[in-house]
Amino acid sequence: MLVIISDLHLTDGTSGATVSSGAFEIFAQRLSDLAVAASYRADGSYRPIDRIDLVLLGDILDVIRSTRWSKTSKAKPWNSPNDPAVASEIAQITSDILAANEASLAVLRGLAVEGAVCVPPASSQGRPVTGAEGMGVPVRIHYMVGNHDWLFHLPGSHYDRLRQMVVRQMGLANRPDVPFPHDPAESGELLDLMRRHKMFARHGDIYDPFNFEGDRDASSLGDAIVIELLNRFTTAVEAELGDELPLSALLGLREIDNVRPLLLVPVWIDGLLARSCPFPSTRTQVKMIWDRLADDFLSIPFVRARDTWNPADLVDGLERALKFSKRLSIGWASRTVSWLHGLRGKQHESYAAHALAEQDFRNRRAKHIVYGHTHHAESVPLDASFAEGYVLNQVYFNSGTWRRVHRQTQLASGEHEFIPADVMTYLAFFQGDERKGRPYETWSGTLAVSPVDVPVHRVDPPQPAAARSQSLSPPGIHTSAPHFVPSPAVKGRTVPTRRV
Repeated sequence: MLVIISDLHLTDGTSGATVSSGAFEIFAQRLSDLAVAASYRADGSYRPIDRIDLVLLGDILDVIRSTRWSKTSKAKPWNSPNDPAVASEIAQITSDILAANEASLAVLRGLAVEGAVCVPPASSQGRPVTGAEGMGVPVRIHYMVGNHDWLFHLPGSHYDRLRQMVVRQMGLANRPDVPFPHDPAESGELLDLMRRHKMFARHGDIYDPFNFEGDRDASSLGDAIVIELLNRFTTAVEAELGDELPLSALLGLREIDNVRPLLLVPVWIDGLLARSCPFPSTRTQVKMIWDRLADDFLSIPFVRARDTWNPADLVDGLERALKFSKRLSIGWASRTVSWLHGLRGKQHESYAAHALAEQDFRNRRAKHIVYGHTHHAESVPLDASFAEGYVLNQVYFNSGTWRRVHRQTQLASGEHEFIPADVMTYLAFFQGDERKGRPYETWSGTLAVSPVDVPVHRVDPPQPAAARSQSLSPPGIHTSAPHFVPSPAVKGRTVPTRRV
């Protein structure tokens, strides 16, 4: 059995709270339940599985999301990783992350201890023996890096020592003297593991031009956005306006890193201030702080080096997306999202289209393609092809996240409203006749946030609810098939069918 989780974003505590150890305890129990379920075979018999592999699919220890980077002007992750000041900063932040999340990591580390995950033994009739002492199932934990923990992919003796600390504290199966893999091809064990389970997984940051620039041993614009803008903003607001902003606004600003997509943060700030701060002058001052820090971010050499004369380039687009002074009167959020999708060459936020181009999908070696990175758990059917007498079903999965996520509402996007929820996702893939021959199982939980946890109240006059003026049966919907009339460009076109 192969289990995947990703995007835990465990931080050093300087930039907001991360997932509690309770989530790890829930996961540990679920892992034991999955092991028992996987021990039931396709022929109806019970035979304990002999191994569990847990893959951490990137952005687990969030080295980028630390305010320590803002306290120095020299040590930045986009400087040379061999610079002693940079290496020292990475080591200190990593050590602080491990210490701040020790209770959670102790649960994770405990899974790798012999006998931590147990299943009932099998009788000679192929049935579980109830009441008998459980059989331990070995658990091997594999760490793959993403865009917030890519520094563990760096080679060199200093980073070997750093990885050794991480391996020990997390109970990993990774070799510390080898960079943690970013691509499965970098690890023979991982590649063999995925092939045996007929699946392929990567973090998915390679499809995000803000967070990957062709080399996973190098920094990206995403690092600079987090370090020079997001990490500094809340600190600057509290220092300059802490006595003037309502507590609800200050607490809300600490949620800044949970907004997705990240470039909608200024839109989210606008909505937060409109709902929680009754003083127009104070709201303006907060936005001025943001714009000032955005200018500082856009002016650093690392960012300017990515500027071109092309009006559609990343830096110009960032300025339009980030700054309040550049915002349009309407459609700011939708234009930003459309621009982000255009950079990836897609028209929606899902990465499913990228899965269609994976070699293991195209040559039908993998039934399942898995990415993380987007924090949006999903399952998308890709293809069902007839081959060698059976149908090969191929599906794309995103492994979501374990943290709070704020997403924009759809009805009145101009009001810049977001709804938060705590989410948790894990995926399990089975080989051979495990789990009665079923190839996968996915779980995604969403826990609504209590109003007490996010004490934001409206102080502005709310806009009339558009839904009140709508009839119960919306006009324009066809009452008989087809519900969707083809456009003129599609009429008359022959739709190809697959012969089986």
